[in-house]
Amino acid sequence: MSDSKRITASKKELLELERGFWTGDAAYYAANADTECLVAFPQMARAMDNADLAKTATKPNRWRDLDIELKGIIEPGSDIIMLTYEAHATRENGEPYAALVSTGYVHRVNGWKMMFHSQTPIEAAAK
Repeated sequence: MSDSKRITASKKELLELERGFWTGDAAYYAANADTECLVAFPQMARAMDNADLAKTATKPNRWRDLDIELKGIIEPGSDIIMLTYEAHATRENGEPYAALVSTGYVHRVNGWKMMFHSQTPIEAAAK
């Protein structure tokens, strides 16, 4: 395959998408998640369709003070990008939260869509 066919996303674009999944509502999830998404959290791991995933984002202001520190990004195919980062945020109840996060995106005709997301909580030390 020729490199000229590679579709690339900027780090800025991907991080904006990521921030939206932390702070966005159900409509944001529906617009930016793929038809199906593989998710892995300590309390669940499964494939979710777009509508079910969007239902998980019903609480506005779930997170604030979000800080994302990008740790790595790869493009294993012309239409797939994977990124990993450390996130620090404050829950709506004021509790600090930190996690190692990995997300995969696939490029569709209407843009980059999240198709994989995993969070591994870590100790939420002050940054």
